[in-house]
Formats: sequence, C-alpha cells, structure tokens
Amino acid sequence: MMTNKYLALPPGISEANFDLAIAEFTAILGADRVLISEDLLKPYTKIMIAEPTEKHDPSAALIATEVAEVQKILKVCNKYRVPIWTISTGRNFGYGSAAPASRGQVILDLHRMNRIINVDPVMGTALLEPGVTYQQLTDYLKDNKIPLWLSCPAPSAIAGPVGNTLDRGVGYTPYGEHFMMQCGMEVVMANGEILRTGMGAIENTTAWQVFKWGYGPYLDGLFTQSNYGVVTKLGTWLMPAPPAYKPFCIRYENETDIHDIVETLRPLRMANIIPNAMVFASAIWEAAALFPRTKYYTGKGATPDSVLRDMIKAEKLGAWNVYAALYGTKEQIAVNWDIITNVVKASGKGLIITEEEAGDTQPFKYRAALMRGDMTLQEFGLYRWRGGGGSMWFAPVAQARGAETLKQMELAKSILNEHGLDYVAEFIVGMRDLHHIVDVLFDREDPVETAAAYACFDKLLSEFAKRGYAVYRVNTAFMDKTAALYGSTKQDIERSIKHALDPNGILAPGKSGIYL
Repeated sequence: MMTNKYLALPPGISEANFDLAIAEFTAILGADRVLISEDLLKPYTKIMIAEPTEKHDPSAALIATEVAEVQKILKVCNKYRVPIWTISTGRNFGYGSAAPASRGQVILDLHRMNRIINVDPVMGTALLEPGVTYQQLTDYLKDNKIPLWLSCPAPSAIAGPVGNTLDRGVGYTPYGEHFMMQCGMEVVMANGEILRTGMGAIENTTAWQVFKWGYGPYLDGLFTQSNYGVVTKLGTWLMPAPPAYKPFCIRYENETDIHDIVETLRPLRMANIIPNAMVFASAIWEAAALFPRTKYYTGKGATPDSVLRDMIKAEKLGAWNVYAALYGTKEQIAVNWDIITNVVKASGKGLIITEEEAGDTQPFKYRAALMRGDMTLQEFGLYRWRGGGGSMWFAPVAQARGAETLKQMELAKSILNEHGLDYVAEFIVGMRDLHHIVDVLFDREDPVETAAAYACFDKLLSEFAKRGYAVYRVNTAFMDKTAALYGSTKQDIERSIKHALDPNGILAPGKSGIYL
C-alpha cells in the first residue's frame, strides 16, 4: 500500500519500523542519497513489461558511492528485515529496467560507484565498479590511447559491463560471451563481509584478473543471475585491437532459409573461421532500426506476411540478415574470406555484402560498429516499430542445428501472431548454441494489447518448455515461472544456498525465482 510518506512499504514492515530504517540509511548516506518521494522514485518505476507499474514500485532508493556504505546498508537491512534490490545502471529495459521484482523493495543504486580501478594494456584486463558504463570505459581507453576493444550488448552506450555480465548478457565480438571473459569479483555478502573470488583472496595478488579459478570450488557463477551477494567490483578481459577488421552481411530471401543459414555457417563458427558471435536478424528487426511499421501497415494485429514481403523488397532487406566479421592480419582475413565466400556460393543461397558495398547505410553501419565494440543506441529503434513503450525479451536457447532453429522460429511466430503481435527476432550464435532473442513489442498504453502481450509471453514460455526449450534470461514478471521450468531439485539447492548466505532473505527476494 501507499502511505502518506512512502510510495510503498516493504512487505511485513510497519511504517514506524521503516521510519527507523530510513533514519539509519540517512545517517549512512545523507538525506540527498536516500530517496523516498514519489517524484524522486519515478526513474525506478518506468517499466516496459506487461504488468501494472504498482506491482514493482520501490519503497525507497539508496545511492551508495563506496563499498563501506554498502556494508553498512546491509547491516541495517538485516536489523529491520528490509528487502533490497540492487541495480548498477538499471538499463536492461526488456527485462524489467531498474524496478524491483516485487513491490516495496528498497533499491540499492550503485550507478555512482563508477570507478575504473585498473586497466592493464599489456594483459588486456580491467577491474571495474558496477556503475561504469560502456561509454565511460570506451572514453577511458581512447583518452589513454589503449589499443583494446570492448564487447557490448546492442544498446551499449548507457549500459554497463558489470550488470550485463552478471545477467550473463552477450555481445558481438570474439569476446561476446561476457561471463566467459569475466575474471574475479569482489562481493559484499548479506552479513556485510567481503568476498574476493578467484585469486583475489590472496594478499597482494597480481593474478586476480588473469586466472579465473583460484583454489577450491569456483564461486563466481553463484553471483550471476542470483541474489546471494552484492558485486562491487568485477574483472573482465578486453580484446586486443586487431590490425585489420572486415565486417560483412549475408542476406537471405525467405524465412525458411534459417535452416540452411545455420547448417552453412555453423561449421565456420565452430572452426573459428568466423570468430565472433554472428547475428541472424529478422526483417522486422532490421526495419525497426530505420522506420516505424506505420510506413507500411497501419492496421491492428500482426503485420501480414504480404506486407512484410513488400517491405523487404522495397527496402532491400533480407528475410534474414546475417552479420559477422573477420579479425586479424590482412593475410589471415584474406584466407578466411575466401573460405567463407566459397562456402556461401556452394550453398546456392545468400547475397554477401561487404562494408565497401554497404557504404554509410543503416542498419549495416551500426552492426559493423557493434562487432568492433563501438558505442551505439541504434537498436532502441525497435521500440518505435509498434510504439507505446511495451517490450519483453523472450530468449530461449537452441542448438545450432537448422531444424531446431526452424522449429523455434515457426513456433514463436505462430504464438505471437495468434496474440496480434509481430515476430521481431534475431539469433545470436555461440560456439554450439543459438540465443533466440525475440522482442515482444506491444503498446503498453493499450490495456487490451498489454493483456495480450502478457498472455503471449506466458504461452511462449509454456509451449517452448513442452518441446524442451527454455530461456536463459527473463524479465521480472516471469522469473518464478521460468525458475519452476528448471525443476524442483535446482530450486531446492538454490534455496539452501540462500538460507546459508542470506538467512534473513534481505537480498533481492524473487530474483531468478530464488526466495528464502
């Protein structure tokens, strides 16, 4: 409920006790960094998911600037049993933004903990605080003339490496599997103690950012997509700038070509002929970077296939548009380029477009930027395709097999169209897997369409699970359902860990479906 003083109260905590907690938070941070008014909390309540905003209203926001403050805050939370939801930059828009999973949690905002603690230009490592953005790190590398490249998610400039890695996000360079490139963490545990993982626990260590494993059980994974601690520092590996770089696109005419695309290109990816995380982008995904759908269709419901075919032809898009790149010396690139062009030619499908042929055109330009780790916000164009501010990312994982990919595409499209929504998707290629990223776009200002989007997402989760598919990441409205799909044994183990590490259950209750 909302009180005269607070937008919401933490569950089970009286206003009088919350007053006491707020007073202690204020003593730690000062009044200017303890936010309780509705106006000041607005940035933390702007969600894009298909649920009422009120379900995710925070009770307060605390802005920490150093580790000691985080330690003191958690001690107060334990004292009063205040649940706290941690964010770094809070820019994971299609997954829930900065809002907590449930009403009444206090936001622990770490965006002002934004120090680049160290970048080693020889070893290609960085040690970062949670508030560091990709743009900030890019600027640091440029200002200091350090020849290292980043790997970023698509809306890169305003997001941050720490938050993205902890949610196991991906990028588009050869370093695109971000958690694989992570090395060492500092974590504030629920009781306020500090854990340094890997080699970080050794006094005067020189190997914290170069050797992931340390000694004994590997712990870093426990603090990704979980609520077991607050990560306050994270090490990551950066890619040495290659002497040459060659981005390219391959356009395919038909949706069903996705089968042959995978079978043609997977061997090249597995053999590291194509070294980066390839993307197979659908026609609408490409179009949304350029214009809203009203340019071709103003009706209700899903965009008809006939309209999409006209759009593809008029805009010179592919039904699928493959983006990849080559890195290395000119000689290495020349050898691999011959292999790729010969394989594509032998397949009998696909039009290859080079950077020279594409020129300054979009969306090739922003894709080329992503694959070399440059900053871009171009992908936010997705949100203008339909309008209305609604977005939920549905992200099932598939084997990199053509038949599997075709089945996922057909199933997703049928469910989306059934609910009057468009299939807006891309596949991001790992070594042997495909992240199938579907943006469920809807008009959040339309209650009927919002309800349809919720029902659609729910059905996507259920129907994909029946066929052995599950998402690797999900928005805050569907964390519980997704966790249940992975089975009771996994949930029981996660709950046991929660009891051991956070016995009062103060850290982000419900994150990834994990509760005390």
